[in-house]
Amino acid sequence: MKPLIQPLGDRGMVVRFGTALDDGANSRAISLARRVEAAAIEGVDAATPGLVSVFIAYDPHHIGFARLAGEIRILANGPDGADTASRAHDLPVRYGGLDGPDLGPVADALGLSPEAFIAAHRNDTLRVLAIGFAPGFAYCGFHRENLAIPRRREVRQTVPAGSILFAARQTAIAATEIPTGWHVIGRTETPTLMLAPDAAHCLLKAGDAVRFHEARP
Repeated sequence: MKPLIQPLGDRGMVVRFGTALDDGANSRAISLARRVEAAAIEGVDAATPGLVSVFIAYDPHHIGFARLAGEIRILANGPDGADTASRAHDLPVRYGGLDGPDLGPVADALGLSPEAFIAAHRNDTLRVLAIGFAPGFAYCGFHRENLAIPRRREVRQTVPAGSILFAARQTAIAATEIPTGWHVIGRTETPTLMLAPDAAHCLLKAGDAVRFHEARP
């Protein structure tokens, strides 16, 4: 679909590539955010990709909505999925046990042994789809169709930072302690969010490639 460009307040613009999450819409959102950053358009402060959209913050004293929308349409016309590859990460995970209480139930629901599920999970190379929901929270996808499972019916009130979450053909990484309705299958000790007095740095960025390996005891 053609991107839908809408204002968000008087200093923001949202560019949507779809109404539901899919690989193509996500790739286009990541590509556009990178192109906007690279173009260094005067008056644009930031371009932040979401799952199927991009939020663009701008200064209306330097560039108006109509002119910016024209610039964005030009940048959005690049090939789908271009420039979405970036850094690669291989994160260690302690699967199961107290770190991953849902590993067994998830494997059972998929008709797999825990060992077979871990092997399948490790074999997939995922893309960071977006950072959002909570500070540093990384949505990563997509797993193969045979690993599709819905979220839990009940929400856990809290899971620790580093929790590896699984649902809807995605793995998510919780950078901070959060409530969640995702299945908790493990935990990584790799810090993915570094906090400083004046800023925060996220290890993962939208478009990065992510794989997982089983941490040694």
